[in-house]
Amino acid sequence: MVAQGFTVDLDKALVFQVGHLGEAYQEWVHQPIVNKEGPRFFESDFWEFLTRTVWWAIPVIWLPVVCYSISVSIQMGVTVPEVASIVLFGIFVWTLMEYTLHRFLFHIKTKSYWGNTAHYLLHGCHHKHPMDGLRLVFPPAATAILCVPFWNLIKLMSTPSTAPALFGGGLLGYVMYDVTHYYLHHAQPTSEVPRNLKRYHLNHHFRIQTEGFGITSSFWDNVFGTLPQSKSAKNRQFLSKRRMRFI
Repeated sequence: MVAQGFTVDLDKALVFQVGHLGEAYQEWVHQPIVNKEGPRFFESDFWEFLTRTVWWAIPVIWLPVVCYSISVSIQMGVTVPEVASIVLFGIFVWTLMEYTLHRFLFHIKTKSYWGNTAHYLLHGCHHKHPMDGLRLVFPPAATAILCVPFWNLIKLMSTPSTAPALFGGGLLGYVMYDVTHYYLHHAQPTSEVPRNLKRYHLNHHFRIQTEGFGITSSFWDNVFGTLPQSKSAKNRQFLSKRRMRFI
């Protein structure tokens, strides 16, 4: 790919190349390469290792933290029904965070060298190589860092006894999000609901990247008006406009 006189060499480590694309980066990164073999990010084997995560590491690492957090609230006197409702609310809060982060951070427009580089590491690589199975879930080290401000925010929103359960619910929502995301890319669902969800998400990758920001559901896309229309709906709208011109 040649852009602004710069050629991205896909056979070399990509992270420190993509920044040179400048304003052409957005077009380049949204031209997917459908290959299960992911590209190399860094020349360093150590940093390259940190960018690769198997999907099952997410539940193995974080579900024990979820269970511990919930148990702390129970030990502090919160009843089991109350904890259940708090956890459900935490999952609900996560779905809003999922949508907001995906729409406003993961799809931020960049053109500077370091802006492009950071965006590629954060989310651009996923759009360029959507079938890279080792870079579909968030690296645990990065998640651990992000848990710190999330926990501090939770403490401001709740009481000392309910904060652990709310944190656990939000973290459980994240786990559900990451394993669902992997499933949508690599599984072949046979039942209607997951099949429609897979179609909905792949539409975001391969047809219109500016809509369809939900992963686990389309709820917030409905709320905020970013639910993509089906091709048939767009065709009907187009034909309706054409008919209006002749009236």
